[in-house]
Amino acid sequence: MFIDGQWVEGSSVWGVKEPSTGETCATVAYGGVSYTDRAIEAATRAHTEGVWRKKTPAERADVLDRIHQILSAKVEDLAHLVASENGATVRCATAFHVGVALGSLKYFADQTRVYEFRKANEPTQLPLPAQGYIHRDPVGVVGAILPFNFPLVLGIWKIGPALAAGNTIVVKPDENTPQTLLEFAKAAEEAGLPPGVFNVVLGDGEAVGGRLAEHPGIRKIAFTGSTEVGKIVMRGAASNVKKVTLELGGKGPSIILDDANLDLAVRGSLFAFLMYNGQVCESGTRTFVPRALYDDVVQLMVEATKTLKIGDPHDPDTDFGPIIDQEAVDRIQQMVAHAVEQGATVAYRGALDLDEKFRGGTWVAPVILSNVTNEMDIARNEAFGPVGVVIPYDTVEEAIEMANDSEYGLAAGVWGGDEERAIDVASQLEAGTVWVNDWHMFPLTGPFGGFKQSGLGRELGAHAFDEYTEEKYIHVAANQDLQQRAYGLLFGHS
Repeated sequence: MFIDGQWVEGSSVWGVKEPSTGETCATVAYGGVSYTDRAIEAATRAHTEGVWRKKTPAERADVLDRIHQILSAKVEDLAHLVASENGATVRCATAFHVGVALGSLKYFADQTRVYEFRKANEPTQLPLPAQGYIHRDPVGVVGAILPFNFPLVLGIWKIGPALAAGNTIVVKPDENTPQTLLEFAKAAEEAGLPPGVFNVVLGDGEAVGGRLAEHPGIRKIAFTGSTEVGKIVMRGAASNVKKVTLELGGKGPSIILDDANLDLAVRGSLFAFLMYNGQVCESGTRTFVPRALYDDVVQLMVEATKTLKIGDPHDPDTDFGPIIDQEAVDRIQQMVAHAVEQGATVAYRGALDLDEKFRGGTWVAPVILSNVTNEMDIARNEAFGPVGVVIPYDTVEEAIEMANDSEYGLAAGVWGGDEERAIDVASQLEAGTVWVNDWHMFPLTGPFGGFKQSGLGRELGAHAFDEYTEEKYIHVAANQDLQQRAYGLLFGHS
């Protein structure tokens, strides 16, 4: 682990499994509450002493740029780390897991130089002449709790603005996928980030994550994960009224309109729920199709899915890799079996024709379910795997109503030839991100977060810095004339 600028052994070790083979690909230190407290103490000391927050924004940006340069020289190595511990295909790992992460870090470094940490208001005359200043101060010590699926991307979406704003931070990666965050720690150390400013503690969620959520020394929690765990984090954060951003689960609706380009819509809707083997919170797992096009769209989806190459995630020709662990495999398979019991039809289930090397891994082939209604459990609950359902509709109004009939509201999509019409449908969907004729694209300038039980707050965009700062108003009287004060309201007889 990386605590207070030092590499620290844990009370035990944890074997990181390679999902594609089931073999151990790394052994890492494993800690608990005492290590978490140690990291928080280091972060608190660094914040109090001001070794980082007192640097100018430009100086902080320079350090972030150096971290970016160091990691950018390791793109290929980082991508293969992701392929090993996450099970992402190396193509996906290079473009998304690593490429988006590094692009985000550079974006936050650049934003640090232009964000208004201090700005003057217009001078006021009421109630009396004065000048006001708005300061954005760092919140203090930040706790970041990360999921297994995109640790470097989702880590940097928290680490970047937190450090840019002058905070210190303690990061808890998922125990299955810690290595890219340890590589970030190495780069931070090499780049000259002061001790205590950035810390990585490994361990299970209940011990380390729970401690971060409830610890009185943490002033801000940034969490990405399931809605169920997000509620636990939120309850812990209530102990000292921490600032919280939560990016939680989703059950994204993908609406194909009757004038859609079907080649684009079919491939896009498959990409929406199969990218990174279906383990993406903002996946589009419910595809709504006009009843007149339903059979054709299901068939086109089946034919396109048949072309996917399943296998070695390190092979650049591989399209589709494994699932993170056996617990996830069992959950996904049980949900599909239950959907069939409720009346769904398995329109397609991919075959797992794997080399012997990969037969000890954790795999679920793509599944497309037809004859699904929006009331079925498979249409309401997050499988977090490569399972998509196709639901017919008769009117666009019905499609919108079904799309919004969910406790989730993270992402959605609309496919249509008439862009204005598609945007009108998109505007009626209850989701934090809605794509038109695309999916999984995140311009760094746009906010990302969810409606309803998909979360609180937003990541990305220039305003992401707002989530890691406290707004302070400084009021400066225009003069020192006692007669130009309201003190007569108290000293009326003197």
